[in-house]
Amino acid sequence: MNVPEEVQFGVLTVVVILVLFYGITFLISTRIGKKEENADGYMTAGNNIGFGISAASMTATWIWASSMYASATSGYTYGISGPIHYGLWGALMILFIYPFGRRIRTVAPKAHTLAEVMYARHGRSSQVMLAGSNVVGSVISLMSNFIAGGALISLLSPFSFFQGVIAVAGGVLLYTLWSGFRASVLTDFVQVVAMLGAVVIIVPVIFFAADFPAAFETGAANLTPQQGNFFSSDAFLNQGAPYIAAVLAYAIGNQTIAQRLFAVREDLIKKTFVTATFGYGAMVIGVGMLGVLALYLGIEPAGGDVNNLVPQMAATYLTPALLVLFFVMIIGALSSTADSDLAALSSIVMTDGYGQTVGKENANPKTMLLIGRITMIVATAAAVAFASLQLSILDLLVFVGALWGALVFPVIASFYWDRVTNKAFTISVVAALAVFLPVRFSLVPLDGALGIVVDVLAVIGVGVVIGLMAFGFFGARVGRIAGAVAALASAPFAIGTLHEYTTLTASLVAYSVSTIVCTAISMRNRERFDFALIKQRVGDFDETPDDEPVAAGTASTT
Repeated sequence: MNVPEEVQFGVLTVVVILVLFYGITFLISTRIGKKEENADGYMTAGNNIGFGISAASMTATWIWASSMYASATSGYTYGISGPIHYGLWGALMILFIYPFGRRIRTVAPKAHTLAEVMYARHGRSSQVMLAGSNVVGSVISLMSNFIAGGALISLLSPFSFFQGVIAVAGGVLLYTLWSGFRASVLTDFVQVVAMLGAVVIIVPVIFFAADFPAAFETGAANLTPQQGNFFSSDAFLNQGAPYIAAVLAYAIGNQTIAQRLFAVREDLIKKTFVTATFGYGAMVIGVGMLGVLALYLGIEPAGGDVNNLVPQMAATYLTPALLVLFFVMIIGALSSTADSDLAALSSIVMTDGYGQTVGKENANPKTMLLIGRITMIVATAAAVAFASLQLSILDLLVFVGALWGALVFPVIASFYWDRVTNKAFTISVVAALAVFLPVRFSLVPLDGALGIVVDVLAVIGVGVVIGLMAFGFFGARVGRIAGAVAALASAPFAIGTLHEYTTLTASLVAYSVSTIVCTAISMRNRERFDFALIKQRVGDFDETPDDEPVAAGTASTT
């Protein structure tokens, strides 16, 4: 099949685009900066962000360049159902956040991080586990977005991969450093509008430039039977099912999501997350179809790196003018999530590292701000260093999500069940990780009796995931029934074979072990926790009110 030559930008063109994009973004952030910055506003923007800004920020944070690249990778690897499994389940997980989110905001309306709430609920070890997992997750997220930026710039210009990484990292740090979370959410609004417009134009243009729909007829021979099957079991077991488990863990354990939950006006939580659900699904599935198209066309990823698929398709089939639009779309997508990670990391270190160590009453807001800004600089440098490894973005996303699976049940249970203790939380997470790691990395042979045991645990994990989803919307009784039915229904098909799908099995085992251990220890506890204590223990660090939340007036229209 004849494929057009790839278009590349010159050095000056790339420099101008980056300077304009990050320069304008920086100017926007300076408009909402303050000479006397408020520590709480730097982390949560006054807990009063309106619908327009919050919905756009939630969408932009969940849609990162890595999501687009990974969705395309899924399409290229698993065929037409790949992007559906990636985008649909990711979108639904945003929807599943809001019922838990309402409970979290009710219990801790002035919190800055979930780890801070765990400290008030349990104690230091639970806080350290949740905060530590978020530090690891956010640094990996930063790294994957810098990888996406480096791959984009190196493929479309004479610049090297590492030069691209440096340019993106410097640009994001430039506009996020001064105003923190406020800069992140305000620029998210601008970036998501640009991304939506770009996707609506770019994806159809690439499809028709590649001779769609004829390409799907002539290129069908390039697909395996599983890739050509919309109901592919290979796609579901290797992509769909692991991602269902992974994104539920992202939804509950990820500080970038929690930060927006604590920032949005409380009565707009449902509306915000429902809107973000549709925005994410449409954009990510649309871009993921470029990977499917590349599969049908028989295109090989540049340099053998699947991270190059999306920019490669754009460079091949777009005109120079539309390529500029595409470039801005990807830069906007990765920047919107990278700035969220920086804001999340700074909040964790400010609140859980400094604030809770010295005590809320003794914390100095100016010191907190300095610590937050230093954290952003250090995190950016670390992510740049790790980005040079050029790891697979899709593998990173699934791994982190599965790792967080060990925390999901203990965290959710801590907001609803008054018998969960610090001991139950800590031991359950450690036990889950102790089982997850050897299963995930095949450190022990999963054959014979051990394989059956792992399969049984994974089946219980299926019940936990489905049960938690049902519990969020319909309550404990429905959650228990749904979980039991899901486990029993999957058992005949899963036991004996499920351990062959390592990624999925490891994730489900993390869920099941943490749930079993946390429940068993908590059942032995006779003391009851008063959830009203959390509201007393968690609150603002700065007595100066943040009277100017980001566009709270203009963006809170319903």
